[in-house]
Amino acid sequence: MPDIKYELLEEYGVFSENNKGWTREVNLMSWNNGTPKYDIRDWAPDHDKMGKGITLTKEELTELKKVLDKIAD
Repeated sequence: MPDIKYELLEEYGVFSENNKGWTREVNLMSWNNGTPKYDIRDWAPDHDKMGKGITLTKEELTELKKVLDKIAD
């Protein structure tokens, strides 16, 4: 399996942390030198390991926000 290259461009926030110090975060990332996308995933404390996550374009993030606004009362 080839190495995955990533660059964390902007950190928007952490919204949970587990007992081992891993955090679930929203960041702007570039994967394999690609176009930056918004990213939601778990990260080890020093960002050297990551869990599975989801990447979203600006348009997808906007639509997700609309959906979340409907259920977040």
